[in-house]
Amino acid sequence: MPHTLVMMFGAMSCCADAVHSGRHIPWRPGRADKDDATSCPPDGRLPDASKDAKHVRDIFGRMGFDDREMVALVGAHCLGRCHTERSGYKGPWTNAPTTFSNLYFQELVNNKWRKKRWDGPLQYEDKSGELMMLPADMALLWDKKFKQYVDLYAKDADAFSQDFAAAFSKLLELGVPFSPAAPTT
Repeated sequence: MPHTLVMMFGAMSCCADAVHSGRHIPWRPGRADKDDATSCPPDGRLPDASKDAKHVRDIFGRMGFDDREMVALVGAHCLGRCHTERSGYKGPWTNAPTTFSNLYFQELVNNKWRKKRWDGPLQYEDKSGELMMLPADMALLWDKKFKQYVDLYAKDADAFSQDFAAAFSKLLELGVPFSPAAPTT
């Protein structure tokens, strides 16, 4: 099987996570590069940050994810920040945006969030104004079915880590036609 850029990116994300967290995310080669954009899926494959719980379920549900897996995947917001020039939103979700942890869930549960007053799209901020949450993040708190997993992950970093690894591996393999003998690393 020829190696492709898309396979390389998938493998690199799993390796980076292993180095960063010590967690193993199963990965199999098989995803193919395409020659042009006509073979690419349309936008809308990830939830829109401005939407509600129903939208998050619609997007991830059509990919075969259950509520627990959806919340685990959104937990990737423990990493990084929003940049106004890219998304219109601004700021980090946590004070440790380069650390994979359950801090996103702890912040979501333990902070009081208020609507940010600014000229940008609706987002929420903590009392310091340093941290932010998107409307789709807040939907995880407001939806009873999602909230049970938010609470679980806020209390149990190992549960989040294990569930994220399984859900992320499933995400990487969506739509890949594996042969029954395809190796897993």
